[in-house]
Order: sequence, then C-alpha cells, then structure tokens
Amino acid sequence: MGVARVGNVIMEKKEVIDSARRLGVKFVTLQFVDIFGATKSCEVTVDRLEEVIDSGLYFDGSSIEGFTRIHESDMILFPELSTFAPIISTGNRVARFFCDVKTPDGKPFEGDPRFILKKMIERARDLGFEYLVGPELEFFLFSAESVEKLAPRPQDEAGYFDLGPRDLASDVRREIVTNLEPMGLKVEMTHHEVAPGQHEIDFKYSDALTTAENVLSYKNAVKTTAQAHGLFASFMPKPIFGINGSGMHVNQSLRDIKTGENAFHGPNDKYRLSDIAYHFIGGQLEHARSMCGILNPTVNSYKRLVPGYEAPVYMCWGRMNRSALIRIPECRRGFGENVRAELRNPDPACNPYLAFAVMLAAGLDGIKRKVKPPEPVEEDVFDFDDAKLSSLRIRTLPASLEEACTEMESSKLVRETLGEHSFNKILEAHRKALLEYTTRITPWELETYLNSI
Repeated sequence: MGVARVGNVIMEKKEVIDSARRLGVKFVTLQFVDIFGATKSCEVTVDRLEEVIDSGLYFDGSSIEGFTRIHESDMILFPELSTFAPIISTGNRVARFFCDVKTPDGKPFEGDPRFILKKMIERARDLGFEYLVGPELEFFLFSAESVEKLAPRPQDEAGYFDLGPRDLASDVRREIVTNLEPMGLKVEMTHHEVAPGQHEIDFKYSDALTTAENVLSYKNAVKTTAQAHGLFASFMPKPIFGINGSGMHVNQSLRDIKTGENAFHGPNDKYRLSDIAYHFIGGQLEHARSMCGILNPTVNSYKRLVPGYEAPVYMCWGRMNRSALIRIPECRRGFGENVRAELRNPDPACNPYLAFAVMLAAGLDGIKRKVKPPEPVEEDVFDFDDAKLSSLRIRTLPASLEEACTEMESSKLVRETLGEHSFNKILEAHRKALLEYTTRITPWELETYLNSI
C-alpha cells in the first residue's frame, strides 16, 4: 500500500489523503522526468487521489522524449507516497507526488530514469552501502525582457557573497527557501555567487533518490519564484561569454548500512579517507570521461568546462584544490561523519536520476576492482603546462559533446547502468543536437565573416 513521510511522521494511504484534504489541497500533480531530466506532469483532483494511488494513471509514453514508440505507448504512473508534499506557492491548493513509470503489465519501464537510479541504489545496498549526495546547484537570474530578446542580462552586478544593495536578489532567495521547506528540503545556506546575477541555495544532503527529487523540486521552485518577481531563472551551464558558468558540484559519501557510519572515514589516514573512499575516487576518475555524456549533457556544457572560470577540466583529485575534478573538503567539526568526495564537473542541465546512477556505478566499480587513484595534487592545476600535466599523467575531460559521446559509446559501465533503451536514446538525442548545432549559423559567424569575406 505504501507510506509517506511528512516531517517526522510516517503516513499510510488514508492519512495522506486525509492530510491533503486538511491542507486544503484541491489538485494533485503527478510528476516524472524524461531522459533529459525535464519534469513532466499531469494533474487530477484530490477526489481521484485514492483511485490513482491504487490503480495508477495511464498516459501516452510515445509523446515523452526517450520513452516508447507509438505502437507501445501506453504507460502508467504510480505515485510514490513518500514524496507527497504541498506546493506552498499555490497556497497549498496543489500537492505533488513523484511517480514510478510502469508498463500495462505492471512491470517497471526500463527507460524510467527513476527506476534506473533505484536499480543502482539496490546494487549498492546489496554491497552494504547507502549512497548519500549533496549537490550545489548554481543559477542565474535575468531580466525577463532580455531573455525574450535572447540577450540575457543579469539582474545585478554583484559578486561572491556580496550584500544588498549590490545583491538585488536577497528577497527572491528568501522566498525560494520559504517555498522549498514544506517540500522537505532543509536549506543550509543561500548566497550570491561569483558571476553577476548568479546565485546558489544549498540544501542538506540525503540519500540519492530523495536528493534527485529535491533537485527537481529546487529547480522548479527557483523558476516559479523568479517568474513571480518578473525575473527569469536559468540553470544553463554557460549562458554568458566571459564570466563563470553554473555548476552542480556533488558531495558524495557511502553510509555503512550495518553500522550507520560513514564508510569513507579512515581515522588513521592523513586525508581521513578509508580504503573504500580511495577506491571509490579511483573508480570515478577512471570513468570520468565516459560519464560526461550524462553529467554534462548539452553542447553548452562544454563552454563551461574550460580553464580560467573555476570549472574543473583536469582529471585529478586533492583536498582543498578547487581546480581538481574531485575535491576532499576539510571538515573541522564531526569529520568522521562529514568526510566526503566532491565531484565538481556535473552541471545543472543533467538528469539527476541518471547522473547519480552513473556516478554511483563508477564508484562501486572502483570498490569492486580496488582501483587505486593517482597521488593527490594540491597545486593549482590551471597553472600547469603541458609537460607537467604529462609528467603527472593528468588527462582532461572531453572538450565537446561530440567527444563525450565517443567516450560514452565505448563505455560498458555506462551502457549497463542506463540499460540499452536509455543508453541508445541518449546517444541518438545527443547526436541530433550536435548535427543541429554544427549546421546553425551563429551570431559570431555573422559578426566575424559577413562583412570581411
């Protein structure tokens, strides 16, 4: 029958329905994502909620990117009760559930990104681990009219941690936090980021499935709240030339299911890392290039991944080295509980279900094969010349989506993690985007060549 957790109270189906009515919920939106992580939804009245919980809701899967063909289009949404939450920006008139996508015979749909992550989580649990992640998503606030003209203008000219009146979005961020907390996100900090008009709201880490859905809730709340203030919020990785792009750094750890302790903690190691942590890091570094097609899934993603703008390019790791691909943040309080590995190349364009699935798969592969990472690098890698990079055997991430596709296509690990259906659909979509991009005439070309040739 399923249960829902609201606050610290575990609720069964009847209680969920009663809670929805008590809150004044009139409509229930059933949410899921396509292969790119774009949230899709349909809505029913609260009077149909019990029926939908018991029997699901049919929809046409052939119209969803990366799902099924027209002759096998029937799919069913089953709401996950544990994801029940009112949407405060609607005055609690609307509540949402995230859903599992199933076929008419009741089996999980192999192309459902939520199912793909759940399979990988179960694999980790079979090995005795729970995967915990805490992503940091950056975004830009633009004036709405500038976006309509395709010439995005940042809302302000403030910089990192600036205070008002330079930071013009303090009230917007506060309202976003107010909208997020009833949906279960525990916000830890908000601040202006480095680039003009760029912001970050950090929420507490959790298990990978909960966090993937927190990412979706966060992006939706940011966009909805910005629109209410006459602004446009964008999670595009690199919307403006010459300033920092937006990343989604992901802090990761494994919890030992039997002991409840952080499996990454090695109290006698100089970095406080266990062998499990070292092997996990080794696995992610080994598979870093092949994961980029999922972690950095757009043509635009690779305009962020260039030296000079704080984005990681070089495949190395270190403690406080922000130029490294994987960083081990120093935690002065409760180090054993909080030791973690921060993967810095993912961006907010990724599908969080698929991103966390391939990241976990790479780490677990490192643990299984006891992959030893290279020596840590504590210098600024951006200052290294080619000779030093070569001497330290430091490789770079793919420089384009085309290169990322080549790496991904040859990866057995990514193929097995996604399954043949999603793996092929994603590669097909990437190549379609590449073809369209490479044949478009850009403003740069017109500016550079139109009058000079």
